[in-house]
Order: sequence, then structure tokens, then C-alpha cells
Amino acid sequence: MPEQKLHLKIHPFFKLGKNPAKRDKRNIKLAAILKKIPAVPPQWDFDGDVAKTPIPTPMFLNDNLGDCVIAGRAHMTLRFEYFEQKENILAIKDSEVLTEYKREGGSMVEGQQGLDMLDSLNWWRKKGWKTGNKTYSIYSFAELKRDTINETKIAIRYLNGAYIGFSLPNSWQDQIGRGQPWSVVPGPSGKRNPHNGHCVYLCGYTATGPVCVTWGQKQAMTWDYLTTYADEIYAIVDNRDKFVKNSPVDVAKLDSILKAI
Repeated sequence: MPEQKLHLKIHPFFKLGKNPAKRDKRNIKLAAILKKIPAVPPQWDFDGDVAKTPIPTPMFLNDNLGDCVIAGRAHMTLRFEYFEQKENILAIKDSEVLTEYKREGGSMVEGQQGLDMLDSLNWWRKKGWKTGNKTYSIYSFAELKRDTINETKIAIRYLNGAYIGFSLPNSWQDQIGRGQPWSVVPGPSGKRNPHNGHCVYLCGYTATGPVCVTWGQKQAMTWDYLTTYADEIYAIVDNRDKFVKNSPVDVAKLDSILKAI
């Protein structure tokens, strides 16, 4: 009963806010910069296999603002810095998420809210964003094949997550409202809706599909759901990866590609 009350209270206020996917032929492809790596395990979860203490899943204002692109970044930053700073959990404030959303051009007007994931990724890499007294940036990012499940598993397992953009079907509302995993359903409600742009952070996966952090909670989905509705998928190469010896990324090759862009 408490879970039902939670969904009934929060569900009407979930906000979408990812603009239609942008394409850029200069995007680095994940497959082009990977070293030879071990096979991915059948399941993996950052919050269970890496974190020794619970990682929070704040709403980051996504219940009343279409800031999912920055909210997803905030969830990734929490885990990247936990990994890099030896189990330190950042105290990212809603006000910092809002500041960054507005700094990147996010609108506060209902019906006009949202950001481009690709533009936001370039901003994150070149300018970073501030939480606390420090500015956090990323070294690079790489595009994944949207129909290749193994690349998504690699990003989650070996790069601590994946950054996903969806064109969600209308069925997402009923499924999350009932506390159900996202799965593909037949009929009109199961069709991709370009007006339902949403960005999430994938923190883990099971045998049946990935698990994302969104709207202040964990949301499971099937692999079929991911490959059907994802319209952009990125792996993030955090700054730590340029000096970590067991990084899955060939940093020398990555640097040569970045210089050529």
C-alpha cells in the first residue's frame, strides 16, 4: 500500500525534457576506442557491486521541471565521483542542477522545457558543471550502437554506466505508475512517441534488461524496450580514465581521434 500511495502521489508530476536526438558524424564510436576486454558478466549493478553504501537517487527537480538531461548527469556524477574519490558521496543540490540547466539554455516555460543531449555532453566535456566548490567535467564520450545490447553492457560494467535518450511510448506512464518494469506492449500506446523525449542514466543490468535511475527511483526495463525506444546512447569517459591503468579505453587512440576532430 505505501508503494501504491507513492506512485499515485508522484506519477502525475513526472516531467519529460529531452529534445529530439541530434546526429553528428564526428561522434566517437565506443567500439573504436575499446581495448580488448573480458566478457561482460550476466548481470552487474554499480550500486550493488561497487558501492559499499547506498547511493541516493534524488529527484533533482524532475518532478516539476523538464531537466532530465541534467538530472541524469547528476546521477552519473554521484557514481563517477564515488568511484574516483574513494567512496565519497557528493551532496549535489537541486539548486546546482537548476543553475546548470538554465546555464545551458533550459527553458522554465511549460511546454518548452528540455535540452539536447549531444549539446549538453559537449558542454559537460568542454566547460564542466559546478557542484559544491568544484567544477566537474568529463574527458570524452562515445556513441553506442542502439541495437547492440553488448555495447550497452560494456559501458555499464566497464565505464560505470550509460547515458540514454528515449522517445518513450505512451505506455511508460501506466507501467511506471503501477511500479512495473518498462516493456514493449502492442497497440497505439506501445508506439514510439517523438514528443516523449526522456534522458536517463543506466546504473546496472540484469539478465532481462537494464536498470535506470530516473524520477527519484530505480526503473527496470527489458532489453527489447531499450533497443526499441532508445534514440541515442552514450558511454562517458570520465577524467579518471586517462590515468587508470586498467581502463577499458585505449586513451592514446582516443586522444588521436579527439585531435583529428
